[in-house]
Amino acid sequence: MANYVMFIDPNKCTGCNACRIACQMQWNLPPHINFNRLDECVEGQYPNLTRVITPLQCQHCDNPPCQTVCPTNATYKREDGIVLIDEKKCIGCKHCMVACPYEARVISESGVPEKCRFCAEYVVNGEIPACVSTCMCGVRTFGDMDDPASPIHAALAGQELMQLLPGHETAPRVLYAKKRR
Repeated sequence: MANYVMFIDPNKCTGCNACRIACQMQWNLPPHINFNRLDECVEGQYPNLTRVITPLQCQHCDNPPCQTVCPTNATYKREDGIVLIDEKKCIGCKHCMVACPYEARVISESGVPEKCRFCAEYVVNGEIPACVSTCMCGVRTFGDMDDPASPIHAALAGQELMQLLPGHETAPRVLYAKKRR
């Protein structure tokens, strides 16, 4: 069984939004629904300002709080680490939305708290998520940690990683390069 992770290097992100648009196109999402987004801020003191962009999405946690609070087990984690939602079991209580410290859930047009699913339907066929294949700056890398030939190993080599939310014990499967200032 695969062990999927994504590596994101925010230092390479230009804020083009190709990842967000590719995801919307892949899943036929309306313009107001995003499974991934860019968090942008400015750091520093004028005139020495730095634009900081952080791509955000579901972290496919090994210890997903959204799964723990789901009363119907609609949110579940597959053996390969991908966290998904069974729409047929979801009662729309939104406990998962409240529990997610990454604010990764959005209400779909059918009323289900949806989120990034690592393009699971395509990944099982050897493809990569739409956001990864579209990024022209190489911000995102996706792969199987149990496969030594997977590109994820080369992307992570020598990287100093950071946690988006230090202190949370969610064990995210989306790994981030430490931001350079």
